[in-house]
Amino acid sequence: MATVLIEGALMGIDDDVKDALPQAVTPWRRVFPRVEDTKLMELYRKGVEGQWSPAQIDWEYPLRLTRQEQQALAHVLTPVYLGEHTAMVGASAVMPQFFAAHHTEAQLYLATFVLDEARHFETLTRFYQKMDLRPLEGRDLKDMFRYQARLFKSRDKVEWLWGILLSDILAQHFYGTLVKAHPHSLFACIASRIVRDEARHLAFAELYLKEALARQPELAPTFLKMRDELLFLVHAIYAVLKDKANFVGIDGPVLFAAVSHDIEKKVRRLRMMDHAQEETDRAHGTADVDTDEAHLGLGAVGVGRKGE
Repeated sequence: MATVLIEGALMGIDDDVKDALPQAVTPWRRVFPRVEDTKLMELYRKGVEGQWSPAQIDWEYPLRLTRQEQQALAHVLTPVYLGEHTAMVGASAVMPQFFAAHHTEAQLYLATFVLDEARHFETLTRFYQKMDLRPLEGRDLKDMFRYQARLFKSRDKVEWLWGILLSDILAQHFYGTLVKAHPHSLFACIASRIVRDEARHLAFAELYLKEALARQPELAPTFLKMRDELLFLVHAIYAVLKDKANFVGIDGPVLFAAVSHDIEKKVRRLRMMDHAQEETDRAHGTADVDTDEAHLGLGAVGVGRKGE
């Protein structure tokens, strides 16, 4: 009966995810799972305790934006608004992979993540309604869809989570910048709540990625390439929205400097550059060469390589 229910629930899920799940049905014979990761469970509990509802927001609070600022913000907010929706869908899509991997604590946390993103999407939808405005359509901002397509291209849960980490860093700085530019406004009230949720998401992503990269350090070069692809698309999106972004108080160079700084901090903390260097050394045959000699260009292979 359980197998029938699972097969029914899988309607519409990608075939590669379905293929992983027959093995995932077996653990159901062990009904009581191991829940051992205390750090993930602490984040899960914080996620539960940190829930809030759009109904708690005072929607009569003043916008404190001119009509021109409202129109500009409606456009500038579009990529982030779409991102809140697709993050909800993406988390739902990768949940079976965490089930197949027996990562119960991650499943529990992702349940709060999905609810967070649903709430953000609902709240921003109501904000658009409050302004009586609509976001841009895809034809007006094609790179926005290219960005989301790159995230959805990540069928593996770990690569998807890396994309979420990058996106949440950007979202945190986006919301934070607008809170400072328009304090005591309705949007500042909304954004302040969302930023607290995003902080939990970043903590979860970093914690899970740290363990995953320790098991699979060969993922690092792929992740760094994905970082470059997504940042390229973010710059392309900004180029289209630059004038309106400036109008609502977003200084592009300052924003991107802060985003890049935080991303590189994560890269260092996750030791991605170390892993990527190991993969490069292995490809060049210098993996077993003394580290100091390799950096001096004295290894048996790779003498005089660019960048050494």
